[in-house]
Amino acid sequence: METAATGGAASGPRDPSAPLAELVGSGQSVPCLGGVERRAVELDQAASTQAHPDVAQRVAEFLPWYSSVHRGAGFRSRRATQAYEEARRGVLAFAGRDPDGTDVAILCRNTTEAINQLAYRLRLDPDDVVVTTVVEHHANLLPWGRVARRRYVECGVDGTFDVDDVIAALDGPGGRTPALLAVTGASNVTGWLPPIDAVIEAAHARGVPVLIDGAQLAPHRPLPATADYLALSGHKLYAPFGSGALIGPRSLFETGDPFLAGGGAVDLVGLDEVIWTAPPDREEAGSPNVVGAIALHAAIDAVGAIGWDVVVAHERALADRLLGGLAAIDGVRLLGPVGAGVPGVDTLPVAPFTVEGMPHALVAARLSAEYGIAVRHGCFCAHPYVVRLLGMGKSDVDTYRREVLSGDHRGVPGAVRASAGLGTSGDDIDALLTAVADLAGGQPAPVPYVQDVSTGDFFPVTDEPGWRDAASELGAACSRG
Repeated sequence: METAATGGAASGPRDPSAPLAELVGSGQSVPCLGGVERRAVELDQAASTQAHPDVAQRVAEFLPWYSSVHRGAGFRSRRATQAYEEARRGVLAFAGRDPDGTDVAILCRNTTEAINQLAYRLRLDPDDVVVTTVVEHHANLLPWGRVARRRYVECGVDGTFDVDDVIAALDGPGGRTPALLAVTGASNVTGWLPPIDAVIEAAHARGVPVLIDGAQLAPHRPLPATADYLALSGHKLYAPFGSGALIGPRSLFETGDPFLAGGGAVDLVGLDEVIWTAPPDREEAGSPNVVGAIALHAAIDAVGAIGWDVVVAHERALADRLLGGLAAIDGVRLLGPVGAGVPGVDTLPVAPFTVEGMPHALVAARLSAEYGIAVRHGCFCAHPYVVRLLGMGKSDVDTYRREVLSGDHRGVPGAVRASAGLGTSGDDIDALLTAVADLAGGQPAPVPYVQDVSTGDFFPVTDEPGWRDAASELGAACSRG
């Protein structure tokens, strides 16, 4: 049977800018100002992706068999347990690991939870050193600050670093071998791909284990099989059901108490005694997200059916069109290595940019309200990195910090980020380029926009449904990051 992953085999070479999958919701219309509806253009794929149709189908097929796993004697429970454990094996294979080997996949909510879980289980001393980089998402910065000292790999003005920069941090002052190198596999801000294989090799040559934050890498490129630890999220991988995984050596999780304590993680409990069970169950206390695991497995299978060669060719075509198009618009500043003119750099189809004379939050609001184009704005949960990309000085940072502490988020620095994936077409990219050219060229807004002090977001002043009253909740803030 044909699936949406292939769209049906066609004779002749395919257009690399044509979508590789019709994701759930593709073609849906959204309300725009003026009482019109436009086809939704989803260019916020670096945040969360829509569900792949194979994911939705497999979840629908599984739901009648949904049951608690591992401890039920009923047929549904046995079938659910089998599907759950098959998902675990699928995750290991996706990460380049032998499902019957020495590594284990711990199923959790997302990359953030996976990294926090690893930070707890490594049992680091406060004087231990974790080397990480200024390019990281907050999820790969904040957990390490709780348990150890951090040493940073700095980036250049183009937002990149090289292997020598990593080596310098690994060999840093004090003579103490770092306990871990924690580094992203792909920047969620610029789409830049660090030289991960060489970085891992350099760390291992010094006896330093490596964690790869694979949240942004996993949907776009194969995961590095030589990393000691990997963390990934389903919601960025076309499986938006609250799933993720931490992958690492089984031996790490065989001793010590787990990150979560509760039912399912034990062999024996007394009022004064607990005997923990073996991993991975030891690390998955409570009723697990079975549906999320099924969805993640289906998404992995869907990407595998397409093939990495096809995915990479598609996304390189989109990246060239997106980055080149934005760079050619007067008044638009493209951040990151491509914007800095670094030759031959390979990036994901992710483009952070600013529009001269227009706050990033207003650009994003107008793209949505007037054109039906979804992007993201702000600091993208990577404040230190974005500050560097923008070239902000200490006085600028101090000013916006004081404003934030007073509850005023209107001056939070940032950029607009457009990001693509399997379901993106060249037409989607062209729609964005046309809209950004309009804004940069001074196209007047059809209605006034007001900025919310507590969020920094802009909202059109209108009585049209879905804009003013339904979109200004505090939790909707994009800039707060």
